[in-house]
Amino acid sequence: MAAGKGSCDWRFDSGRLCLDLVATGIGTSGTCELLDGTDRLADWLVAAGLVPKGTCLDVVDDTWLLSFRLLRTGVDRLLTAELGGRGADGALERVNELAAAPPPGLRAVRARNGALVRAFSAEPECGALLAAVARDVVELLTDPEARAGLRRCEGDNCRRLYLDTSRGRRRRWCSSEVCGNRERVARHRRRAAALAAPADVPA
Repeated sequence: MAAGKGSCDWRFDSGRLCLDLVATGIGTSGTCELLDGTDRLADWLVAAGLVPKGTCLDVVDDTWLLSFRLLRTGVDRLLTAELGGRGADGALERVNELAAAPPPGLRAVRARNGALVRAFSAEPECGALLAAVARDVVELLTDPEARAGLRRCEGDNCRRLYLDTSRGRRRRWCSSEVCGNRERVARHRRRAAALAAPADVPA
């Protein structure tokens, strides 16, 4: 696998890194599994900003893929429980364990154009990257203001989690451009169908 490619069909509109990971799962938006192979995981790591562009990701293997999917499942379970006012202590314990690992080491290097860019100080490690996502979960759950904005999308066939940072906290969809637009189109079609329906003619 070469250096990580740019994003393809990823969406990063949830407001948090950990929520963007959850959004790659089956059923979150009526889609199939988005992390369906090591190449896709490597691409997501770069697109999400966890890995600097140009990083060689030959080390990403099936163990990485399984680890990120397991973390994703645990985060989804934990945040779903939080939204429902329940506990998910097993998932919380696992997130805390992962969050305790050291973060990836970073350094500033010169690009060809002379600008300073981020690079890892050593080969990427799965545990360090999992820790970055897990720490984002910890920060979300322990920040009362952020936690109060956690929502589940109300769009048809969408289960995405997102942070509502809108004024008045009245946002209903993970994305106004995607689920919000679908809802508006569906509403317009229902109104048009109702207007086109023949009126009852009295006998």
